[in-house]
Amino acid sequence: MSAFPHVLPTYNRASLAFERGEGVWAITADGTRFLDLGAGIAVNALGHANPELVAALTAQAQRIWHVSNLYQIPEQEKLAALLVEHSFAETVFFTNSGTEAAELAIKMARKYHDSNGQPERVEIVTFEGAFHGRSTGAIAASGAEKMVKGFGPLMPGFRQVPFGDLDALREAVSDKSCAVMIEPIQGEGGIRPLSDETLREIRALCDQTGALLILDEVQCGMGRTGRLFAHEWAGIVPDIMMIAKGIGGGFPLGAVLATAKAAAGMVAGTHGSTYGGNPLACAVGARVVEIVADPEFLAEVGRKGALMRQKLEGLVASHPDIFEAVRGVGLMLGLKCRVAPADLVAVGYQEQILTVAAADNTLRLLPPLNISDDEIAEAVTRLDRVAAMLDGTADE
Repeated sequence: MSAFPHVLPTYNRASLAFERGEGVWAITADGTRFLDLGAGIAVNALGHANPELVAALTAQAQRIWHVSNLYQIPEQEKLAALLVEHSFAETVFFTNSGTEAAELAIKMARKYHDSNGQPERVEIVTFEGAFHGRSTGAIAASGAEKMVKGFGPLMPGFRQVPFGDLDALREAVSDKSCAVMIEPIQGEGGIRPLSDETLREIRALCDQTGALLILDEVQCGMGRTGRLFAHEWAGIVPDIMMIAKGIGGGFPLGAVLATAKAAAGMVAGTHGSTYGGNPLACAVGARVVEIVADPEFLAEVGRKGALMRQKLEGLVASHPDIFEAVRGVGLMLGLKCRVAPADLVAVGYQEQILTVAAADNTLRLLPPLNISDDEIAEAVTRLDRVAAMLDGTADE
């Protein structure tokens, strides 16, 4: 019998398993409670086993689970209407993940130009350090060697420029470009925000050249920055946007939001999904939007983000050999490290705190958006103990 793992070993998993969760806490079978600052990589926007989401899921599960998109789905219509109400969008397509959303965004942008008599406009310009998913199209969009090595030939039609380099972007966008695709804040890339001015310049460049602006808000959207969507801080709107992660609050769900103009080419038969937008996912997603889009809730995210950042600045000052700086917006925060972030993650397990490593030597902190002030204080206390264990000050 083969000794090869039954689960394909594409992850370097920690030797931890969680039996249940309560809010910001993930709990093992023996009752050990871990303070979860990863939230399933920004997925559990309202924490583990949120009672309101459990109620929405349970109620829907007792009615109907799946019918496919051959039929009308009232729960899907409700969630689409909520997203249109609270965003720039005029239409929504539901997927199961951010990767699937990225694939549709790519197709939609190319189809837009083809439908407008410019089939040669297929190139999409992205920023280095981007992460748009793991499909063949999404890895071609990122262009990073660690993502693409061994998976060639890559899908053509993508061009990467240095992160935030407007001059390089202006040079790259041409009459062959169908879109610019960017994350307002790179997550996997190391919690690297684009400035509001840079986002406004990119929007203007797209307007001047006829390229569509695609925003990837899979990680930074759904209230994580203190606005429902991160691009709102810059006062711009995209043509196409993909979301996922937090929209389902832990239930697999993604979506592509678009203007009617950008989506006009996507007529019947041009795209589909068997599971996308099923009643279970949309019932949960609608409850998430109803909670997170509330202005008072978003204001609290902003306040808690400022509080957490202030405490993290003190942490950086106390451990200059471990940390370099804090960056990010709202409750999408990163600690730029002077040591390997993986070391902090590993030592964190000893202090029962969960964090997520990222590129650019950054430790990601992505707690549930409803984390309490006391839990923020406890999180920073535990991070302080982790840093002390690494810099040798633990016994001082």
